[in-house]
Amino acid sequence: MKHKLIYFIGIFLLLTSCKSSAPSYQYRELARAGIILGMDINLEDNHELYLESAKWIGVPYRHGNHSKQGTDCSGLTRSLYKKVYRIELPRSVSEQINVCHRIKKNSLQEGDLVFFHNAKSKRIPTHVGIYLKDEKFIHASNSRGVIVSSLNESYYRKFWLSGGRIKEKKRSNN
Repeated sequence: MKHKLIYFIGIFLLLTSCKSSAPSYQYRELARAGIILGMDINLEDNHELYLESAKWIGVPYRHGNHSKQGTDCSGLTRSLYKKVYRIELPRSVSEQINVCHRIKKNSLQEGDLVFFHNAKSKRIPTHVGIYLKDEKFIHASNSRGVIVSSLNESYYRKFWLSGGRIKEKKRSNN
């Protein structure tokens, strides 16, 4: 009986002296971002990408701009990449595709760029967004501002050009 008591006290002391702490996640902010973006955000996802993306939803489209007062598609991708990945992307869509390895749609990963063409030229990119997951990407729409869309929508299937993964990680000082 005495041995059992000492055993239980020893186990109790061992368990209570250990500090276990779960990783610090911003659960409330992630839940809010998930609602805004219309998707579930999992533990393995890049939380900073989703939190920052949610802050841009609803920003109006403004050609040539890249701020939360207004942005175009390449301005959005440039701003998000700088904030989330600390990578300085070129300013234009055609320059952004040139710093990427082209990848197929079925090989897209979170954070890859997605490029689209228009009806005039099927080889020249005219629109860009950032792939999130589950066939969804964030981009600045001419008519609706910054939104999340699905690659499965007929418009984006029709004008799909390529996915792009950044070749060289040129880091920003900011």
